[in-house]
Amino acid sequence: MTTRETGAATQAQDDVCRLADLYCETKDRIVDLLDDSDAAQWNRPVPACPGWSVRDVVAHLTAVALDLLDGRLTIPPSDAETAEHVCRFDGCGEDELFSIWAGAADRLVQSAATAGLEPPLGDIACHEHDIRAALGRPGARDAESVHWTARELLAMLQPPVPLRVITEDGQYRTGPCSGPEILLRTTLFDTMRWRLGRRSRLQMAAMDWSEDPAPVLDHLYLFGPARTDIIE
Repeated sequence: MTTRETGAATQAQDDVCRLADLYCETKDRIVDLLDDSDAAQWNRPVPACPGWSVRDVVAHLTAVALDLLDGRLTIPPSDAETAEHVCRFDGCGEDELFSIWAGAADRLVQSAATAGLEPPLGDIACHEHDIRAALGRPGARDAESVHWTARELLAMLQPPVPLRVITEDGQYRTGPCSGPEILLRTTLFDTMRWRLGRRSRLQMAAMDWSEDPAPVLDHLYLFGPARTDIIE
C-alpha cells in the first residue's frame, strides 16, 4: 500500500470513528431527554412516526443498533422489520431498555475502530428530533449529527431538472448539468426533516422556492412525504 493509500485509509477510519462518537452523543441527548421521565412521556405519540410512541422509537433505535452489529440489518428496514423492532423489547422496563441500548452503542464504537463499521447516524439523528417534537422540547438543531445527515441526504438527491439548494453552510447543486435551475433556500435541519419524510407535500410546496417547485417536488423525499403537516 502506498503512503497516499495508507493516509486515505487512516482518514476513512478516523471518519467512521467520529461518526460513532456522534452516534453516542446523540444517544446521550435522547437519554437525557427521557431520564426520570414519567410513563406519560414514554407513552406519548410521535406525530412523525404514526402509530408509534416515544418508547417505540427508542426500541427501534436499540434494535437497529443490535441488528447492524449482528449483520442482519436491512437498509431501509421493511415495515415488518420495524414492527418487530418495536415488539422485541416488550416487557423491558425503561432502565433495562436504556442499558441494552448503551451496550449496543459501546459495541458500535468498538466495531467502528476495529472493523470500520459505520454506525446508523442518520437514523438516530432524525429520530432524536421526532422524540423532541413529541415531547415539545426542541433543541440540538445545529448538532453535527444533523449537519452530517443533511449533507449526506443532499448528495443523494437526483431531481429531473437542475436544482440548487442553499443552506447556511453553502450551496448544493444537483440534477442535470444543463437547463434553468430551481433554487430552494432552506436550512440543514429542515433538509434532514423533509428528505426523511417529516414534512407534508403542502409544507414542501410552501418553502422558499425561486419558482414553482412542481418539477422537483415529488423527487425530494427519500421517505414520505408525511400524510399530514408536521409542526415542530
